Amino acid sequence: MSNVFETENILAWMGYFSGKMSVGPEKFKVLNICGREKNVIPTIETHKRVLIFADSDHEELFYEFWEAGFGEYDIWYGEGIGTDTEIKKDKVKNVINKKITGPTVILVVNENTRESYRIGIKNENFSKGPIHYVGNEIRAVIMSLLGIDEHDTAVIVSGESIVIEAAINASEGTIIAVEGTEAAKHSMEENVDKFGVTNVKIIPDLSEKSLADVPAPRIAFIVATKNLEEDIRNLLTKNPHMQFVIYTLELDILSGIKNIFKIYGIKDMEVIQISVSKTDKRSVFVSQPSPWLITGTV
Repeated sequence: MSNVFETENILAWMGYFSGKMSVGPEKFKVLNICGREKNVIPTIETHKRVLIFADSDHEELFYEFWEAGFGEYDIWYGEGIGTDTEIKKDKVKNVINKKITGPTVILVVNENTRESYRIGIKNENFSKGPIHYVGNEIRAVIMSLLGIDEHDTAVIVSGESIVIEAAINASEGTIIAVEGTEAAKHSMEENVDKFGVTNVKIIPDLSEKSLADVPAPRIAFIVATKNLEEDIRNLLTKNPHMQFVIYTLELDILSGIKNIFKIYGIKDMEVIQISVSKTDKRSVFVSQPSPWLITGTV
């Protein structure tokens, strides 16, 4: 089903809507989701015009738009492959009961959308589970250190909010979330569903068995525990040239990382400590936990 829309069909539709809306084709973000999963919701949230090529694998897509809060967005849609298809225009809220039963072209438009890079999402936007999320200011620094790009593959160990931001940025890549408890896994699944990121793979640990079914990551973000050395060893088996960003609040773990890095040939070690204080409702400064972030590359 992935080849329902050929390149010439997609180019023809870009030309059709470009002429119809009097804007250049480069102003459209194109997603071909036929037979595959892609981050449709986050893409719509950060682009003014998203041209989607869908099929029956995404039967409830219109309802998903409405559930994501796009009810007032303008939508053009037509069933068929060629530009001779009848195109209808409506608001998303008026088509939520329509099912996608075959090849369908969809254009979602909201001129008020801010086409910006999402970083430092507020904690209140995440699922209210058992997870204690790192402050969004600190998360912004972590994301800067990770440098996730559109096609990246990364492994995130016990960093649920980091997983979501990384998955949004690596829209054509894969984010591997390591969640060791059922409660953490459930919270991660809730956030994946809430933010509409389909490129997250959840595994229970970094054992050889768990890593066998996921692609080799370029970089790892690890909330350090007493198992840190074992985690690093297992990841280097998967990718001998792994890059690392380690997060810890514990001085005894920090003091042992230099020796672990030396054992496994991890170079260019840098240590950053971040301290953030914010005013509360009484205008009193309250300090957040001040983690150390340790980076290194084989």
